[in-house]
Parts: sequence; C-alpha cells; structure tokens
Amino acid sequence: MSVSLVGAGPGDPELLTLRALRTLQRADIVLYDRLVPKCILELARRDATFEDVGKVQGRKGMEQAAINARLVELAQRGLHVVRLKGGDPFVFGRGGEERDALREAGIETFVVPGVTAALGCAAASGAPLTHRDHAQAVTFVTGHARSGGAPELDWAALAAPKHTLVVYMGAANAPGVAAKLLAAGRDGAIPVLIVENGTRPDQRLIASRLDALARDCAILDPDKPALLIIGEVAALADSAQAAEYWAKASAA
Repeated sequence: MSVSLVGAGPGDPELLTLRALRTLQRADIVLYDRLVPKCILELARRDATFEDVGKVQGRKGMEQAAINARLVELAQRGLHVVRLKGGDPFVFGRGGEERDALREAGIETFVVPGVTAALGCAAASGAPLTHRDHAQAVTFVTGHARSGGAPELDWAALAAPKHTLVVYMGAANAPGVAAKLLAAGRDGAIPVLIVENGTRPDQRLIASRLDALARDCAILDPDKPALLIIGEVAALADSAQAAEYWAKASAA
C-alpha cells in the first residue's frame, strides 16, 4: 500500500513532469485540489475515480485532518492513491503534513515534485525572479497566517532592496502585506506584478506598485489563483500594459 503526493504544476498541462504523468496513469483513485484543471485530471488512468478535496480560502472546506485520514483509509484498502496538488506538494501545499500522517500509519509515501507557481508564473509573464542588475535574492512566502491575516515574518529582511518577494495566496491579504512592507521601509513605488491564473490560457497580468497593491488586488476574482511578484524585477514582465504603466510611473 502506498500514496503518491504529486505536483500538478501551476495549470499548464505541458508543465507536468513525466513522472507525474506516469504516476497518474497508474492511479486507482485521485484526490485532487480545486486548482488542478480538468485538462490535467483527464491525463489520469481512464478508469480511475476522483475525489475533490479542495479548499477555498475564506470558505469552509474539507479539513486537512480529514484529508489525511481519507488518504490513510484508501491506502489501507490496497489502492494506488494519488494526492494531486497544484504546484509542488512541498511548497505551501501541505504535503509535509500529509506525508507525516501517512508515515505514522506505516504507509509508504512517494513525492513527485511539480513546477511551483512562482517559477511557472515568472516564465509565463517574463518577469525573472533574479537578475544581476535588479535582484540578488528571492524569497517565497505565504500571504496568510494559519489564524488569518498577514503572517508574522521578518518583514524588515523581506523589504530589502534588490530582493524579489513572491507571495503565494496573497491577494486576499494584500492590504496587510503591503502595509507590513511599507512599515519596514520598502519604497511604495516598487513595482508589483499580479499574476492571475498563471500559465493558463486565461492568464491575466496586472501591473501595480506596492502603495497601490491593495486597490489593484480588489478587482481580482477570489476563485482564481493569484500570485504577487514584488520587487524591481516585476517591471521586466513581458506585458505591454505593464511596460506602459511603469513608464508613466517613472515619469511621474
């Protein structure tokens, strides 16, 4: 009995790894997150069954403890279980919690990495996360604490110049994230790129800046994943709208 924790990547099915594809094609049952698009689910074994265990921020969904218990239960039946997650299981995907629960139950667990959202969105938007002229460091953070609101982080370190900050699940708490960075000394004119539905056909790029982030995130669809890229590199995105926005901002 075993469970495979599989990263589905940020949404583009062509970013799925070969190992992930092979694992899906051997699955008896797939427990998937809401961020996994239908085109990726269709790559699983034709007679596999599917269970939606996705959670939506701000709404009641299946508790993590219940997901852990379900994985254990299905594996103990002798099924080949795939837990399919958007992005990478070990990057804000709670894969570590699920692996721990499975190990405690004596169930063999395999982890199949996926292209995490930051890398996929950077490639799809043309905004490099590091650049010798603009950013010598990059940090990935979550946009919300377990208890809600902006997380307690070392905001002074995250506000350093020539440092790219990528915020996962940060749109809902954009006012708090921006306030923390501004209070820590980050310039309000620093570019921000908001990437909604990154790597997908309906990807949307919104050029913003730190002191306007709360306003610009307010127009996003809460049911669509959004990633924030904060820092000098955001101005390098391959977006005509972004280029025009920052040209005007620099001239102001």
